[in-house]
Amino acid sequence: MITVCNDSHSDFILLGFSEKPYLEKILFWVVLIFYYLTIAGNIVIILVSSKDPKLHIPMYFFLCKLSLLDLCFTSSCVPQMLVNFWGPKTISYIGCAIQLYVFLWLGATECVLLVVLAVDHYVAVCHPLQYTVIMDPKLCLQLAILAWGAGLVQSLVQSPATLQLPFCSHRRVDDIVCEVPALIQTSSADTTYNEIQMSIPSIILLVVPLVIILSSYVAVAKALLRIKSAAEQKKAFSTCISHLLVVSLFYGMVTAVYLQPKNRYSQEQGKFFTLFYTVATPSLNLLIYTLRNKEVKGALIRLGRRMGFPE
Repeated sequence: MITVCNDSHSDFILLGFSEKPYLEKILFWVVLIFYYLTIAGNIVIILVSSKDPKLHIPMYFFLCKLSLLDLCFTSSCVPQMLVNFWGPKTISYIGCAIQLYVFLWLGATECVLLVVLAVDHYVAVCHPLQYTVIMDPKLCLQLAILAWGAGLVQSLVQSPATLQLPFCSHRRVDDIVCEVPALIQTSSADTTYNEIQMSIPSIILLVVPLVIILSSYVAVAKALLRIKSAAEQKKAFSTCISHLLVVSLFYGMVTAVYLQPKNRYSQEQGKFFTLFYTVATPSLNLLIYTLRNKEVKGALIRLGRRMGFPE
């Protein structure tokens, strides 16, 4: 039976946590604070990385790209999220489509870029003498292009297939953003093909990268065990554990949203997972990857001196 829709371009309603309005008011302020911190922090990191010559090495090239990515990723969904928490929950079809394309592109890019960061960390620890030779500027640029390109391809494949679904019965999206799983659940058609199309790339972009990241950190851990200084060993392991924690949380939350079987409970749970990886993870990336970094701290101090701030 063919379903015909005459309102394919009508507005969507993002339900969010509408059943708990008190929670939405609390989340509005929490998300707003996290958003401002993420925006301000990442702008500072991008500025410092580009201005300080001591940070012009591969590691900070990728960290700068991560800051730019997180800046764009949060901005692709958080402003609309804040509007929905505080006021009307409608979003136009065009607005939803744009958000879907950009959100999926940047989210998939982050999955690949985190792998690149892990590989860079592995080379720096396990092959320190060859680090600058292996991670030359040309390769760094190619890896960055690969990350952004892979995310774009994923978005250009997945987004049109999702938006072509009929949304006849209702236009109430049970989520806080326009993302693939929630839109598939909203459709009135048979979505088996779309679910398969979502699951296969999700495995490639989530499970495979996580395996690569874990493998690289196992190799890094083995290298760190050879460090004779207990203090240096402890510091290095602390850094690795914090990196793995952030990575595991990001991949774990995204995997729960895109790969777990869909039911009412999982949808409700998925909203919190989406909230976490769109709002909290970028802030954690900023804290763990950059602000805890000794060289970045030094660069911030030098920048503050040049701008006339007291230490």
